[in-house]
Amino acid sequence: MLSYRHAFHAGNHADVLKHLAEVLILQYLVQKEGKPLRYIDTHSGPGTYALRASFSSKNREFKSGIARLWDRGDLPSPVQHYVDVVRSFNASSELLFYPGSPAIASAILGAAHRLQFFELHPADASILGGWVGRDRRIKVAQADGFLALKAILPPPERRAFVMIDPPYEVKTDYDRAISALENSCKKFATGVYALWYPLLDRDDVSGFVKKLKAMPVKSLLVEFPVQSLTGDGMRGSGLFIVNPPWILHKQLEDCLPYLHTALAESGASPWSIRSHRE
Repeated sequence: MLSYRHAFHAGNHADVLKHLAEVLILQYLVQKEGKPLRYIDTHSGPGTYALRASFSSKNREFKSGIARLWDRGDLPSPVQHYVDVVRSFNASSELLFYPGSPAIASAILGAAHRLQFFELHPADASILGGWVGRDRRIKVAQADGFLALKAILPPPERRAFVMIDPPYEVKTDYDRAISALENSCKKFATGVYALWYPLLDRDDVSGFVKKLKAMPVKSLLVEFPVQSLTGDGMRGSGLFIVNPPWILHKQLEDCLPYLHTALAESGASPWSIRSHRE
């Protein structure tokens, strides 16, 4: 199935969590001068999103996500870093465009680093390729990102940050995500990996999270509920980060209370963060 288009959800609460973590991880990793990094995105989407265009304007999910942070003057420092990156894609003070994870990575990483983007949806892959243009740092492929990881790890740089963000539009995505992460950690144990997942009150999701918690890796598990809904609706999202920077736990711990107050509905479960060390 290739019906999923992330543009419907661009800039929502899940993007805030995911991209906040991405910004903080990348900013930490690029501090090592003379150490090139490879950024790999398995489910890239089109790169950037026009929030007033047809897809993004239909549900306007950004209104309950990035828009609630846009004009705040009291943002915690980690959240401010993230919002500043989003601002760099908007020529005026008005929130018109939202960068996806590939665009965020390209904005942070300089000429010494390399980026690889994979997107299976033909329309989004074409848009992504046009957005990248002739940027020599970046390679784009219309391909299954799960399968691509097998061929490209370990990278020549021996340093990598891998973003795994499948749509989970089919239930097999849960098993494939676990398998891709486990195999990648075996092939390239020192890589940094971030796996996003939805919070749903379903057995396949709870089983998925149990498998993540059982992985024998240094990790950080973050869950960020924003709604009290039950059933099939997404009530929030989670991140499982392998080999997280040592400061990431504290950074997220400092700003998740603020974000929960800003983005969560009354009655939503509390956020949580759990570290696991080998």
